[in-house]
Amino acid sequence: MAQIHHFEYGALTPTVSYILSVLGSLLGLTSAVRLRSAKTGGERFWWLTLAAVAIGATGIWSMHFVAMMGFDVDGTPIRYDIGLTVASAIIALVSVGVGLSIALLGRTASKVRILIGGVLAGLGVAAMHYTGMAAMELRGQIHYAGREVIASIAIAVVAATVALWLTLVVTKPIAIFVSALVMGVAVNGMHFTGMLAMSVVPEAQFGSVEGATAAGLLVPVGAAVVFAIIGMGYALVSAPTEEDRAAAEYLKARIDHRHSQGATPAPAQVPFGGHPASQQQPQQPPGRAGRTTLGDGSWTYRDRGRQ
Repeated sequence: MAQIHHFEYGALTPTVSYILSVLGSLLGLTSAVRLRSAKTGGERFWWLTLAAVAIGATGIWSMHFVAMMGFDVDGTPIRYDIGLTVASAIIALVSVGVGLSIALLGRTASKVRILIGGVLAGLGVAAMHYTGMAAMELRGQIHYAGREVIASIAIAVVAATVALWLTLVVTKPIAIFVSALVMGVAVNGMHFTGMLAMSVVPEAQFGSVEGATAAGLLVPVGAAVVFAIIGMGYALVSAPTEEDRAAAEYLKARIDHRHSQGATPAPAQVPFGGHPASQQQPQQPPGRAGRTTLGDGSWTYRDRGRQ
């Protein structure tokens, strides 16, 4: 058996992979909160897509890719088949998207939907992992131990089910953050359990090893991940929250209420030269805001409870 190294660069790759899995989970759970409060089908589709990209592509697949940067086998170079590598990313994205849609878009039997969605998403994540492993080209034959493979698949299914349950129950920022930390542990646990199942039997006559190097894939993959994180962060920050919608609706209701009181009477005609001093209206005190359709200009959204 060839000697396998899972941490060729020390703690660097597992640390970065864990950060990516937590960040993706954090963005995905936040998107799921927005999805649950969405009012239209278009909004639900948008937030579902963002959640699937965040969890499937960023939190799971990019974590897998970075962790593989630290993988090395003595006596052979390692290359990657680009087609299978891209296929593994698509599998992760689609499987998580299907699981999220089953768990979040229904209105009845939530526990059954979470279970079904978790099983499908977990199997998809496991398929992503072993498709990514199949993309490796090296001088030797790769074998897997059945017990560790089954354990990794079980971890993937349980982790996916728990993740879908969290998308339905967490709302507070601190709960979302803690949930993302837990999901990061689960995703990394599944990956490294699957890696422990692997062994390599070297072959001297294997021939040349073709494909892309991990370093060669790092630039396009890294750029895609960075732009995806920035885009998802901007979408979350710029999208209106429930309080923003409530404020807009309350302001509109106040304006409509003012208009419903009747038409504003036409201003009286002012004679040439103005009114006599005895008939002039007193000047408004300096610094006092005028009145509008919303009433006194000093009113704010916080005053709505006192109206």
